[in-house]
Amino acid sequence: MPQNRPNLTKFAWLSIGAAVVTIAMKTVAWRITGSVGLLSDAAESVVNLAAAILALAMLAVAARPPDRSHHFGHDKAEYFSAAVEGFLIFVAAVLIIISAVERLLHPQPLESVSIGAVISTGAAVVNGVVGVILIRAGKKYRSPTLVADGKHLWTDVVTSVGVVVGVLLVWATKWEPLDPIIALLVGVNIIVTGVKLIKDSTQGLMDSTLPAEENTAIASILAGFTNADVTFHGLRTRLAGSGRFAVVDMLVPGDWTVRRSHDLMEDVEQTVDRSYPGISMQIHVEPKEDPRAYNDFDVEVPIPS
Repeated sequence: MPQNRPNLTKFAWLSIGAAVVTIAMKTVAWRITGSVGLLSDAAESVVNLAAAILALAMLAVAARPPDRSHHFGHDKAEYFSAAVEGFLIFVAAVLIIISAVERLLHPQPLESVSIGAVISTGAAVVNGVVGVILIRAGKKYRSPTLVADGKHLWTDVVTSVGVVVGVLLVWATKWEPLDPIIALLVGVNIIVTGVKLIKDSTQGLMDSTLPAEENTAIASILAGFTNADVTFHGLRTRLAGSGRFAVVDMLVPGDWTVRRSHDLMEDVEQTVDRSYPGISMQIHVEPKEDPRAYNDFDVEVPIPS
């Protein structure tokens, strides 16, 4: 049986705090330098804040236990967070590109570049540290929202580094069009991130199977229970946020008692759960002599014989 889902909202609060801090730092860096590249970097942090607030709401929903209207829980709420975050990234990219084109048409000199670069670098460090924490927590608790938020923060780190290097090059070369060109590249990079987030969230809503290595491991566990009397087929798995589900048919002799079949089923489920705590495993017992028990699945995870 699946375990209770841990409350992950504390990580969303951490992301919100990091977004507020970096917005303030990057805005100061933009104001003192006048760099549209740094402005684009600050705009991405505003998206981070909006995404973190949405993640907080969706993680709270996903943590709710099953109820009368949602018998399998609320795990899929996390995918809405990732999808909306992808949309917000597109909005930020459009605003960045508009600002960059305007500055490209009307170049302006930069001021206090060294101070702005130091402040922006500090903001990148904050995002990098929080991003690592979110990605690790997301992988540990199988949360697509935290993984997406953490990867987005690391995209922000890469963006910040690129912007800082570009601003320093503008200062060194005095070629002012380089600043908006960098902002345009930032906008394109953000769009790529948004596309990936939307793609991943869509796959989650489509009930993707578990990772190949987990499917193989579960199939190997079932193979360990296979013998002259017992076989398995029709193994199907799916992801739903942090929830993991597996369904399989167990074929046993028709003259077995219900208790004997049930005891074996419990042993199999407990063995799978020990390897993958929290997975919801459902086993359908069928008599192996019945021809209707075979060839009823076109797509399934192969089980070693």
